[in-house]
Amino acid sequence: MSELFPRILQASAAVYPQVAVTPLEPSRLLSDELGCQVLLKYEHMQPTGSFKIRGATNKIRLLDSQQRRAGVLTASTGNHGLAAARAASLAGVPIRVFVSNTTAATKLAGIRAFGAELVMVDGPPIEAELAARRKAEEEGLLYISPYNDLDVVAGQGTLGVELFKQEPELDAVFISVGGGGLIGGTGSALKALNPRVRVVGVWPEASQCMLRALEVGKIIPVEEQETLSDGTLGAVEPGSVTFPLCQAVIDDRVVVNESQIAAAMLQLAEMEHLMVEGAAGVALAGLVKSAAAFRGRKVAVVLCGRNIGPKTFAAAIGQRV
Repeated sequence: MSELFPRILQASAAVYPQVAVTPLEPSRLLSDELGCQVLLKYEHMQPTGSFKIRGATNKIRLLDSQQRRAGVLTASTGNHGLAAARAASLAGVPIRVFVSNTTAATKLAGIRAFGAELVMVDGPPIEAELAARRKAEEEGLLYISPYNDLDVVAGQGTLGVELFKQEPELDAVFISVGGGGLIGGTGSALKALNPRVRVVGVWPEASQCMLRALEVGKIIPVEEQETLSDGTLGAVEPGSVTFPLCQAVIDDRVVVNESQIAAAMLQLAEMEHLMVEGAAGVALAGLVKSAAAFRGRKVAVVLCGRNIGPKTFAAAIGQRV
């Protein structure tokens, strides 16, 4: 963590204005309902619709001249692919994005729109990651991991710096967890700037790869199920740099089910008129589930993305109306 914070500060000095400074908005209705002061971090308002633009922009800016000419490969469940495609397009860098054939069509269309070459891989997201790594090694090209890369994680950490500047007296921050890049980077920044803040990791019941690793002390294979939180799907690579970061920064762990995720998405639609993806619903659902422990305190919820198809969104909240 001590090695990462200087990288986060360097990224914070370099990624803007390609990365937006997103609002941290109080929610009076959620605050009244949950009994704590709720602040919503609007990462869904980033240009590509998720926080992933932070890490991808930071990584692309650090490429050397040879890497820029040759191009790069990456793998994604969607949001990282969108972010990397945009960053590469702005920098004039050729990019191939490997994706699982389960990736949402809306995200695939967005990746294509930025001019990236899409490579479809049958199977779960981890298969796309492994295929992209193999191809990069075969061709001598750089592979950019969506989370297992300290430059990417440092870029995500700029969110923590923003949170501290916007509200230095936060008591807790709720963040959904997939590969650990967002919570590892954001948590590292927050702990360096405000050591007393509690970093709360929230997982969908259907995808708990990093949680199981934290419980047993090492990364292990974990079976995943379909979930509204497709942005957090994907196994954690063995040896991932995010594992020790998550061990260091996550104070509390919360697991939520699909019904709770959908209910949180509906709350945000009804109370704040926001349409967010399942991974953002995960973070709010985590606060709703554990609100009693944070009564009277100031808490932030990271709304990490908005990239969800209208039919999927309508089906999710329709079950709760």
